[in-house]
Amino acid sequence: MENQLRSASENHAISSLSSSAVNSGDHYYSTENNNSKNLASSSNSTAITASAVVAKTHSMPSNDRRVEHCHKLLIDGDVQVCRIRRARNSIEKLQLFHRWENHHINLDQNGITTTTNEKYMDKLIAYSVIEDISVYSKTKVINWHHRFCIRIDTNHYIYFFRVNKLDFRDQLFYSIRWKLNKVKFEHSLRSANNLEVLLKEITNMIDFTMTIPIEDVEVHQFPLEIISDILQQQEFDSSRFVHENVIEALAPLLEKNYPSPEICDFFSLHCRNSPRSHIVIEMFTPAVEKILKHNTDFSKRPRLRILVQEYILALNSQPDGLGIVEDFIKRMHGPTMVCPFLRVLSNLISVCLAGINNFFEDRKKFRLEDEAIYRAHEEKSESQLVCYTTILKIISTFYDWRRHFGLVLQPVPFQYEALRYERFMEIFKNVVKNLVEDTRCEVHRTVLGIREGKNGWFEMFCLGGILCDDDGKMFSLMLNRLILCCCRRKRFLLSINKLLPSLMLLALNENQSSLDTLCAMLDLDAVENNDNKLQLISTLKSTPSGPRELTLPSRSTDDDLARLLSTGPFGNLESLSLAFTNVTSACAEHLIKLPALKNLNLWSTRFGDVGLELISEHLNQLEELNLCETPVTDKGLTYLAYMTMLRKLNLNSTHLSLLAIKALKEKLPALEECDIRYTEAW
Repeated sequence: MENQLRSASENHAISSLSSSAVNSGDHYYSTENNNSKNLASSSNSTAITASAVVAKTHSMPSNDRRVEHCHKLLIDGDVQVCRIRRARNSIEKLQLFHRWENHHINLDQNGITTTTNEKYMDKLIAYSVIEDISVYSKTKVINWHHRFCIRIDTNHYIYFFRVNKLDFRDQLFYSIRWKLNKVKFEHSLRSANNLEVLLKEITNMIDFTMTIPIEDVEVHQFPLEIISDILQQQEFDSSRFVHENVIEALAPLLEKNYPSPEICDFFSLHCRNSPRSHIVIEMFTPAVEKILKHNTDFSKRPRLRILVQEYILALNSQPDGLGIVEDFIKRMHGPTMVCPFLRVLSNLISVCLAGINNFFEDRKKFRLEDEAIYRAHEEKSESQLVCYTTILKIISTFYDWRRHFGLVLQPVPFQYEALRYERFMEIFKNVVKNLVEDTRCEVHRTVLGIREGKNGWFEMFCLGGILCDDDGKMFSLMLNRLILCCCRRKRFLLSINKLLPSLMLLALNENQSSLDTLCAMLDLDAVENNDNKLQLISTLKSTPSGPRELTLPSRSTDDDLARLLSTGPFGNLESLSLAFTNVTSACAEHLIKLPALKNLNLWSTRFGDVGLELISEHLNQLEELNLCETPVTDKGLTYLAYMTMLRKLNLNSTHLSLLAIKALKEKLPALEECDIRYTEAW
């Protein structure tokens, strides 16, 4: 058929040019697809003829490959029709003056009809009676604007459809050819009673679908629909060999289309029965990747999700299954920092959460009396749970996926049985850890409850919580990240008053993050009642070392500092901020009792020369000192020469002379930064 079509096009192109040459003297007119004319001299006739042939054959299929030029499936159109009775040498009857009729034809499901139903088109041209269809170009060109012709042979008549454009002729030809073969394939597939014949017809149908130059949803969906019907009727052998042959035949179609529900069931069955078959990786991978990249709602297509789950479990059943699954997830993300397919993450999460939920739902319902069979089933099911949970762990390692992933997990989308299942939490704890260790606030804050009164991962891992099995180590990790970042706020500290007993217990065990949190609660007055405050102070007094950082609230006085430092040991206190308080040089007698102090912030206080003289004698280990906006003078500055370990010094907005500052710098060899803005030396 294809060779006939190509030969007909070439003959038609040459005959058209020859006819033009006769009528145009020394010039030739070649018509291209857009129906425009190019004028050329007669000396170039050979080149024009060759180009015309190429122009008219560029859309024809060749060597069983899909052509590049595709047409939209035609539903109706205006054509000129001629009909003659079928007889020997009947083509010769199509003479120059034979009458042509104008018709508006429709390509229906069963045949070709017209809106007028009269004369040449007085009855339906059923696809079942069409014996052949071809491009016809042997008649003389009567009308230059209607010179492209299609011949349709039936059992009694021969029809000629004539149009005015090459593209329209090709579109009409391939559309009729598709409709004709669609009917024939449907009949042959439904009537096939032999397995070998059925497989052959399926292969032929898909090959035809992939090579015909028609781009339409119907063309790609029809093979899937007809095969789905056959699978649903279960009129085929269920052997592995048959499964693999059907799957191999369907594979090319699934590159552009989602499998139907019936085909999903068929594929899922093959994954369950033959998980290590080469078909799973070679044929299913493109279809599964397409589903994960482009599917928008598994709730509307639940069998697609089941297919993806069965495919992943089939990968997991391979040798080094978890490694293969990990490679698959990484391939779905891609090598770049940001995954280019936005739906991949949501679809993977949906698949895994559904699989995990199904595991625990089945445990409630499924129980075998035979203990050996039950243990075997339990082992197989647990390997599936491990697979899904491992995928969640892999997802949490990708920087761009972590934020959305944390938001999905924030409401704790697991049932109670899952949270109490040791094997599940052993793996899932790594997911929470990856979220906590992310430095972005919008990520690590997802471990908190989604709303007030709703416990999140933070509360569940708290000492005594439902998930705490490590003496509060995971909770301490969360607390440390939150309190050192975005949650050092009074509102957050007030919200964790309910966790105060756990915090105090951890503080007694010298847990640094708990100590810092309790001190912050005191600093910001974030303790709900006086009894809790007294318990907190008592806890700090009972700790052997105390906190490392401390900040006094603004407007605190020397007496406030004295009372705070008397509540417990502060031998490990390394950083103390008294900024914007009302302390004076009198507080120096309390500061010198802090032997580990390295950072002292006195910004905008009334701390003066007398205080500097005292601390310079006892706090030689100070590395950072902030005296911004304090009343120190050149005299007090001379005392700082004894603090030889000072690395950072802030003298911003002080009344110090240039000579005093220069002299001090010469005596402090370790000094790296010295802020002298808004001073005489600036």
